[in-house]
Amino acid sequence: MNATSQALRGYAENAVSTRNGRRAEYEAVARITQRMRDAAVQAKTDFPAYAEALHLNQRLWAALVVDIADANNPLPNELKARIIYLAEFTQQHTRKILRERASIMPLLEINMAVLRGLKKEGPSQ
Repeated sequence: MNATSQALRGYAENAVSTRNGRRAEYEAVARITQRMRDAAVQAKTDFPAYAEALHLNQRLWAALVVDIADANNPLPNELKARIIYLAEFTQQHTRKILRERASIMPLLEINMAVLRGLKKEGPSQ
């Protein structure tokens, strides 16, 4: 296998499809939520995987904040403010979870609410 075919294969495995933005967001949130849920079940025996799943969720929320900060983002300011609040909550709550002082359930519930919102918003953008 030459370098070009390896690169194409690697890119194909990791490429974001050409689906619409909302669908891509839905899939990213769903994938990370499932990973957190799976890792939480094994948290006592595989804490590094649990911490990694939580870190991915933090990165997701940070990316959402960057996205809404874009001047071209059409979301209403009230919704943008809520997303920023949830991102901040996610950061703070994750620290508590990692110190074993909080449950992962609020983060899972937030992500599930986001999934419901993405699913019901109508035609994709």
